Amino acid sequence: MENGSPINIKTMSSAPQGDTNPKGTNIVWHEASVDRQSRAQQRGHRSAILWFTGLSGSGKSTLANAVNAALFEQGLATYVLDGDNIRHSLCKDLGFSDSDREENIRRIGEVAKLFLDAGVIVLTAFVSPFRADRDKARKLVDVDDFIEIHCAADLSICEERDTKGLYAKARAGEIKDFTGISSPYEEPASPELKINTGEQSLDSCVEIVLKTLLNRKVIPAKHQPVS
Repeated sequence: MENGSPINIKTMSSAPQGDTNPKGTNIVWHEASVDRQSRAQQRGHRSAILWFTGLSGSGKSTLANAVNAALFEQGLATYVLDGDNIRHSLCKDLGFSDSDREENIRRIGEVAKLFLDAGVIVLTAFVSPFRADRDKARKLVDVDDFIEIHCAADLSICEERDTKGLYAKARAGEIKDFTGISSPYEEPASPELKINTGEQSLDSCVEIVLKTLLNRKVIPAKHQPVS
């Protein structure tokens, strides 16, 4: 790594983390020919999961994509997993019941873990309303690899930003199980970051995230944002 900054990655175990009980038989875990630490040494940065959570309209996708662009411009390997996009493909069979929401986040957690192993800084932008589901995603990886970012914005601000009119439809009863109206949102108890996306500028929010990545040694000092 340049500038002599060490890459701090824990030795990865030979078996996958988390609950692994496949229904199929004759299945074994195969180790990759290139491990995560080798990818980090080549790219000059650690991989990590940045888990953006918050109400619809709180700015999760906007902030995640802005951070993604800033990191990409610096030559870092990044990717955004966006809630709507995932529901067009990987999770198109799921609705918005509590059980479907749980399965949605379970799948995203597993996909994010694959990106982590591939040496990528993966940014997930999902409402992910339930603490238990977010905690399950967190437990799939080492503690230093998961950064929960609560995009905190008042419900009134989220409704003002709602260009799709989803909140109005939810209040009219046209959309069932809508988070913040007819379904609860459980705020993170102790996220790594809580950002007031309802009042702070986008540039300010991006800088907060980048400084956190620097302090946690995910990105090297040469990428320190300008204050």
